[in-house]
Amino acid sequence: MNKKLLPVMIGAALVGGMSNAVADVTAMGHIDTAILYQDPGVGFNANDTKSTTNMVCTTCSFGFQGSEDLGNGLKAIFKIDFQYDTTERNKDGAITDRDQWLGLGSNFGKLRFGTISTEYKSHGAMLDPIYRTVVQGRDIGLQSSLHTGAGDTTAQGRATNTFRYDSPVFSGFQVMGHYTLQTETAANSADSPWGIGGQWQGGGFLVFADYITSDTGGDDGAWDIGGRWGYQNFALFGMYEMDNGAISQNGNVVSDQLGLSSLQNPLDVGDGDGADTWFVGGTASFGNNLIYAAYGQQDDSSWAKDQGIKTGYDTWNIVGVHSLSKRTKVYAGYAQNGPNEGGLEDIDWWTLGMKHTF
Repeated sequence: MNKKLLPVMIGAALVGGMSNAVADVTAMGHIDTAILYQDPGVGFNANDTKSTTNMVCTTCSFGFQGSEDLGNGLKAIFKIDFQYDTTERNKDGAITDRDQWLGLGSNFGKLRFGTISTEYKSHGAMLDPIYRTVVQGRDIGLQSSLHTGAGDTTAQGRATNTFRYDSPVFSGFQVMGHYTLQTETAANSADSPWGIGGQWQGGGFLVFADYITSDTGGDDGAWDIGGRWGYQNFALFGMYEMDNGAISQNGNVVSDQLGLSSLQNPLDVGDGDGADTWFVGGTASFGNNLIYAAYGQQDDSSWAKDQGIKTGYDTWNIVGVHSLSKRTKVYAGYAQNGPNEGGLEDIDWWTLGMKHTF
């Protein structure tokens, strides 16, 4: 999907007598624009948000990545990625950063440092055939909130101020992990979120498991296990996430509707657990067309139960995708999140979109 933009030869005269080296820089990007009809379905009072139809640009981005051969099997690697919105001018500051990292790669693996997607998030993305569209699994609750967000104080999908290591692949096996640095002050005891994961691929199978924690003490972690199996034009996949506090801290689709997420993020103490999340799904391909369907659930967290509130739900989607080329697709789909809270109505998404990668 990437197109080589700029091969640069650095001569000895430019690098103070060093031997010639080659640096490859590749431009990359993603444009997803959809017409979205959304019914938030809160249903509590007359001031609730009404159904709306809008254009949505889902994590549209542009950036550069590249490497330089340093000799002896070692290379420098980097990525600079920015997010923008084609449908709303100057939305949320117009341009924001995504993964931004520098690192080294060799036969011993890959070490990166900067702002980096966690292995927990990376594995979830591998299971979603409509990732980075408006009805992607992490936005409708098929995957937990640990696959979204960014920062260095809680377990989130993109970690700032972070090291990540990915091992070489041995007989299909690979391990990876990340560690986040924080500055401790007299008024604040620093916690350092971290995670570790592993995967195996072979014979049409992908299997993985991960652990991630906010390192705040108490209930602050989560586990996941998942996988995918593909045969000819069909694929089945699923994931189970066991909450030990990290998912509860970050909230979900329902708690966002209730305005509870800000109440579920104490960083100095554990905050309950039990918001286990799972989903199963499958795809069928016919020529240039793909049909995708999935169903999942999240349990009520113990924090919510203590407050007499239900934040659990069941959710599902069905999407059709037509490939106009290897890089351009159109899609149409429907998704629904059904909250367990008796006062809430279903949350519905209808969408028609187009996606291009370069």
